[in-house]
Amino acid sequence: MYNEKRINHMRTGIAHLPLHYGQAPAWLFQRMKKLAREITIIIVSDFGAEEFLKRMSDPFWFQSFGCVLGFDWHSSGVTTTVGGALKEGLKGLEKELGLVVAGGKGGTSRKTPSEIETFGEQLLLPQDKIRDLIYASRMSAKVDTSALQDGFQLYHHNFIFTRKGDWAVFQQGMNPDLRAARRYHWLSSSLKDFVEEPHTAICTEKRSTALDLTSKESRTTRDSNVELVLDNFPALLKDIKKLDTLILPKSHPIYPVNFDTKRLDKILRSINERKPEDFEKMLGLSGVGPKTILALTLISELIYSTKPSWKDPARYSFAHGGKDGFPYPVQKETYDQSIEILSQAIKKAKIEKSKP
Repeated sequence: MYNEKRINHMRTGIAHLPLHYGQAPAWLFQRMKKLAREITIIIVSDFGAEEFLKRMSDPFWFQSFGCVLGFDWHSSGVTTTVGGALKEGLKGLEKELGLVVAGGKGGTSRKTPSEIETFGEQLLLPQDKIRDLIYASRMSAKVDTSALQDGFQLYHHNFIFTRKGDWAVFQQGMNPDLRAARRYHWLSSSLKDFVEEPHTAICTEKRSTALDLTSKESRTTRDSNVELVLDNFPALLKDIKKLDTLILPKSHPIYPVNFDTKRLDKILRSINERKPEDFEKMLGLSGVGPKTILALTLISELIYSTKPSWKDPARYSFAHGGKDGFPYPVQKETYDQSIEILSQAIKKAKIEKSKP
């Protein structure tokens, strides 16, 4: 069994993920789909679908998985290509395995809620559980867009779930200016709170200062952001108009320029009318995005002296080997042999299990 204690204690990690454009060649991707399918079937058959979720939420195992499939160890594409290979490779096996890979890159990521609903019904999940899964998908994306502002814009979102309703997320953001990507891992079994220390890992090559409202250090700021809208609303509207004249300390990487104060006024009035009970509920409201959260945080910090975390939450680093010749070219014959060996092992295991 995979080391569960390691997953529970590891909060964050760094993988080297420079931003690479393009896609895997067809000859490689076809093999990746087959090998990803065989590896997944073995893990789910021997250890269960929940075990597969745990492994996918570990950045070290995820990166190793991508390397075994033959993709770049040092590329942002390992995230999108592994996600695509898994989704395509497991297509048609969702009911048999009790495991679904939803979402993907770009526009495909926006189809995640409908995919969760479709496959959730196929797995006979109750409607309230399907709604919980859709909420988890949306909230994980919202947190990594607005509650954690690190300069990386999400463009890829994969949501994996089981017939028991357990789930994992791996999603990725890009920063074209830094030519780097950042991958975020989530796991339902280790999640205690969507807005406080929710990740199992955050992986990146480029570290900097970031506004991290998911940190325990930011708890007071999260609470004050809600109080500002609900309890100090008249004063808040006056303070919003001062945003463009407020001076941030030089240590802060996000400068409050180009705030649309009219739009902020409209959104804040909407929040005030809907009366969210806490930061998570406020974050989940339609229209509440990075600028709204940043504005409230700046007002809270600069006028009311709360102290959010400006520390980048990524910490560890590692590297492996793969696709475009490093540390060596993919050996097609060996790759095909690996797929065949795993496929035969699965067939043999099924025969053995069927014997009386």
